[in-house]
Amino acid sequence: MKNYIYLFALVVLVSSCSQYQKALNSEDVALKFDQATKKYDEKKYSKAIRLFEQIGPAYKGKPQAEKLFYMFSYSYYNTKQYYLAAYQFESFASSYPKSEKREEAAFLAAKCFSKLSPVSSLDQVDTNKALDKLQDFIDMYPNSQYLPEANAVVTELKNKLEQKAFDIAKQYNTISDYKSAISAFENFLSDFPGTPLKEDALYYKFDSAYNLAINSVPQKMEERLENAKVAYSGLMKFKADTKHKAKADEMLARIEKDLQQFTK
Repeated sequence: MKNYIYLFALVVLVSSCSQYQKALNSEDVALKFDQATKKYDEKKYSKAIRLFEQIGPAYKGKPQAEKLFYMFSYSYYNTKQYYLAAYQFESFASSYPKSEKREEAAFLAAKCFSKLSPVSSLDQVDTNKALDKLQDFIDMYPNSQYLPEANAVVTELKNKLEQKAFDIAKQYNTISDYKSAISAFENFLSDFPGTPLKEDALYYKFDSAYNLAINSVPQKMEERLENAKVAYSGLMKFKADTKHKAKADEMLARIEKDLQQFTK
């Protein structure tokens, strides 16, 4: 009995493959459409794509086109070809403004760009593009059912940009480019006032100001020491019991000692 079941399954598989291959090599666009739809329904998206690519131009303007290009877009999305999926979803939303799938397509187009956003250590061009696309979607569909997910993705992307900006500032501190570090941390704190990284940003800004001051030429040291004291005060004002307090207090003591030479 098992052998019969196996044989039947094999026959079905061979038949399915031969039908697909026949459609792939056929000039019959209707046959290709039927097989592409079948492969899409079976979640065999890569096979569906091969057929959709062949017949897409022939179906433009036809009644079946809306269904075809919706499936075509989703097939790219489900195979993680996000550049192509974004293009197809945007094209679908533009071509079928009255479609009940338009809102979903507009959202997924924006979401595709978020999928292309790299880790925070890399260039964030695609992250910024994704934020622009998502904001466009939110502006166009302020009451969308996809709004909670869109807002969640926006938050995730903004957090990535926030981390990127912090890491850049911290890198300046690490390589002892203290002037650039101070400027970068000031920009970071201005751009992300509610950041959970604020305590660390204030500390490393102070650390940068401190190191810049104690390594200064005499003509600039007093002013820079005073600037470092201001940075210390900013940290303490934000969080008096900061985790960096012991080290910060130690640096402040050095600042106060070095300033004494300018009061004589």
